[in-house]
Amino acid sequence: MKEEHPVGTVVWRDLTIENADIIRDFYGEVVGWKHEPCDMGGYDDYNMIPPKGGDPAVGICHARGPNGNLPAQWLLYVAVEDIDSSIRRAVELGGHLVDGPRKMGKSRFCVIEDPAGAVMALISE
Repeated sequence: MKEEHPVGTVVWRDLTIENADIIRDFYGEVVGWKHEPCDMGGYDDYNMIPPKGGDPAVGICHARGPNGNLPAQWLLYVAVEDIDSSIRRAVELGGHLVDGPRKMGKSRFCVIEDPAGAVMALISE
């Protein structure tokens, strides 16, 4: 990962749900986030911006296309050195691969489930 995202740190957070527009507006009212559309080719997902501006705090995404398999919960993306070896190790330790690995920009990511049933995204360049 890039130096600004050291291995083992949370890189991003997002929520993938059936109707991102409704949930986007819900969190806009509840926590004051503004939104910026992110073109997904036929529909928009959203980067949610803090009330006073700045970098996006989280993403809110539609459960469509390649994101159709993602669970409807807040998902943390954690930087790892090597996606493939992290997937292998997760499976060896009783977890399983939920989605991916696949490309996202210049990075690759996947979603794993740990033996307790909690999910996390892993991401690397």
